[in-house]
Amino acid sequence: MYPMQLIAPCKDYLWGGSRLRTEFGKQSDKDIIAESWELSCHKDGISRIANGEYAGMLLTEYLEQAGKAVLGTRGAAFQYFPVLIKLIDARDNLSVQVHPDNEYALRVEGEYGKTEMWYIVDCEPGAELIYGFAQEISREEFRRRIADNTLLEAVHRVPVHKGDVFFIAAGTLHAIGAGILIAEIQQNSNTTYRVYDYGRVGADGKPRALHIDKAAEVTRLAPAKPYPVSAPEEHPGCTETLLAKCDYFSARKLELSGAASLCAGAESFHHILLLEGEATLTAGEDTLTLRKGASVFLPAGLGAYTLDGTGQAILTTV
Repeated sequence: MYPMQLIAPCKDYLWGGSRLRTEFGKQSDKDIIAESWELSCHKDGISRIANGEYAGMLLTEYLEQAGKAVLGTRGAAFQYFPVLIKLIDARDNLSVQVHPDNEYALRVEGEYGKTEMWYIVDCEPGAELIYGFAQEISREEFRRRIADNTLLEAVHRVPVHKGDVFFIAAGTLHAIGAGILIAEIQQNSNTTYRVYDYGRVGADGKPRALHIDKAAEVTRLAPAKPYPVSAPEEHPGCTETLLAKCDYFSARKLELSGAASLCAGAESFHHILLLEGEATLTAGEDTLTLRKGASVFLPAGLGAYTLDGTGQAILTTV
């Protein structure tokens, strides 16, 4: 049992850019890196272990061998690996979309639904995203606006700034805008229903599929409520801020200013995603040097470890 640095599978969606390669060190044979899946056991992209005894092994293979205990008592309660963590570089606007809840997704898609949290890592001046509706509308109006291409007149546009947090509960209409780079912590699901895509076409030259009927069944047709972020707490070596906590994950921002003492106990695994700076992670005799973009899985029960450096990290547990 040791801290495992992960290699992220990358996605080359047409709206992506180059910052994940040039600034975060992600590697891909594709020109575009829209997303890097930093902690993933999803069939559409699985993280690979880079160091130690299990180097070269897919994270799913390690978990099959190690057993559910490394997920922790809370993690083991889920039917399958509970979370998926991404970095997303939106050079262009993403589609306007919605994700179903667990009940609908399990019944219709055969996997869990998708509640997620966005942390704004960086953004261009004037960048904005779509977060729910400006005011409540009927299901009939929702369908009509999709049909007559006026949906964007009814959505709630939010200017964003570095460090902002958005909690996207299942059923919330949303879209990441151009010029935004985010860290996304979400349920382990890849089910997305697009309702508007700016008339774009995919690599095959055809318009990308919309999922209007399914979206109409699951979308909450009202303004989204702002999510309150907790006040920062000062600890030796870091300032810790709880960004979001729900039934599926907890995410904390760590502002590092020295050696921070942490502990991966029996309740949950830990995941560290370094967004800025450099740090040394030490657990017993194991030491990792982490640079911007590093992703580390720490099994539940590993115990005490330190994160020593300067910069910013996201700590995710379940």
